Amino acid sequence: MPAPARPPANPTGAALPAGLHADAPLPVGQYSDAPLPAGLYADAPLPLRERQYSPSSCIGGNYQPFIHAYRQRSAQARIDARQAGGRWSRHALSAAPSHALELCLPATAGAGAPAPVMLFVHGGYWQELAAADSLFAATACVELGIGFAALDYTLAPAASLDTIIGECLEALNWLSTHAAALGIARERVAIAGSSAGAHLCAAMVLGAREARAAGRAVVMPRGAVLVSGVYWLEPLIGTSIDAALRLDTAAARRASPGLAALAGLPEVHVAWGEVETEAFKAQSHAFVRRLHEAGVRCSASEVPGRNHFDVVLDLAAPDSVLGRRALELLG
Repeated sequence: MPAPARPPANPTGAALPAGLHADAPLPVGQYSDAPLPAGLYADAPLPLRERQYSPSSCIGGNYQPFIHAYRQRSAQARIDARQAGGRWSRHALSAAPSHALELCLPATAGAGAPAPVMLFVHGGYWQELAAADSLFAATACVELGIGFAALDYTLAPAASLDTIIGECLEALNWLSTHAAALGIARERVAIAGSSAGAHLCAAMVLGAREARAAGRAVVMPRGAVLVSGVYWLEPLIGTSIDAALRLDTAAARRASPGLAALAGLPEVHVAWGEVETEAFKAQSHAFVRRLHEAGVRCSASEVPGRNHFDVVLDLAAPDSVLGRRALELLG
């Protein structure tokens, strides 16, 4: 079957960030018309898909205590990282006020000793949370001489998913341009993301590969830690999650990393919590299989006792599986 015609890269007409334009290559490369893997509940009745793609269904329905923990730990990390010598700054990435980078660099960062950086992309189904809620790993990074960055992107429905992916790619462009002035080792940037943030990180490494193939100078992350992500988006169509995203089949497929050619990506670690829905676990298992089939160096872990919301907090613990893998990816 021939590949479907590529739809417009920015069908909503929303403004794209600097460096990207409507006829630019699609953010995750050419998508395919391949069937979805089994186990994703793509053809399940809507109530069952709602439950399978509602991660709070495994924890009694109330995820707000975890959001509170993100914010509380992030506020404390802002203080503790500064006391450990970290230098905080916020950088606008485009004209959109919601598109910025929170950056904390260790005191050692500079021309003589450029620092590696861990860039974190938050989740929230592309429509909740912010960089200010995502700083909990900053202290551990700074204490180890590693910079930490958290990305703010424009949330749906104010931005389409195409535009959100474009903003994430622009963060890599920005790091490429400003690394030397900031004292960042541009060849030692790793990325990590949770839930929707894991999806965006997968799209970022795919987009960076496409950009470099087109001759554009952009940071290619050394590796990515993908936590409890969604890599095939079609099962979300018609659910309550989709109310802000307004996905159709074409938009869902072109934004699905699981449908992209994956060869040539950097090392990836895929993780999820033990207490997750079957659909979320199936998404991760299937993406790991696709990475292995493409020859990408990949590891995976199910974290015992953790759920969709608290598993990402392990990034702040260097002795945890997630924390250790993130450090190893930085080299």
